[in-house]
Amino acid sequence: MAYVFGDNLYGRKLIKIPEPRFVVFYNGTDKMPEQSVLRLSDAYESKSEELDLELKIRFVNINPGYNEEMVEKSPTLYQYVKFVDTVRKYQKEIPFPEAVEKAIDECIKKGILAEFLRKNRAEVLRVSIFEYDEEEHMRQEREESRQEGIEQVNDLYDKLHDLNREEDIWKAIKDVEYRKKLLEEFHLD
Repeated sequence: MAYVFGDNLYGRKLIKIPEPRFVVFYNGTDKMPEQSVLRLSDAYESKSEELDLELKIRFVNINPGYNEEMVEKSPTLYQYVKFVDTVRKYQKEIPFPEAVEKAIDECIKKGILAEFLRKNRAEVLRVSIFEYDEEEHMRQEREESRQEGIEQVNDLYDKLHDLNREEDIWKAIKDVEYRKKLLEEFHLD
């Protein structure tokens, strides 16, 4: 905001600003690519030929084994990855809230994000534990999977209909194994 305040607030002269860059660091547990580009327009219900707004976001997977050179160049990012690894290690043995507590203690002892974790312990716990609703997350995951399954089956039925394979549609409706075979045949699995 400091760029627009000052002598030229109401002037006509173009005020130069730094080029914005948008990055999402991914550390979830799903298998994801090392890097990709996310586009806001992918979420548009419909797109005109000439978009009025497009936002590209660089997606960077920071899980162990991905983008390690980049992660190692940033001490803060490197330590964050170590903190998340520590939480995951404890989460295998104890409930998530306790795993976060134990990980915070261990990381402070080892000097991993120590100053940040000491100063912001309550906030880290709140964000990690209280704002993360595992049941809601799992419900959304199930809903997304169900929706993807419905779309796959609809795509299959459309293809079969286009090929005049109505008998296969009826057989797939009644026989789950046959439907799976057809999904594989059309590479929709």
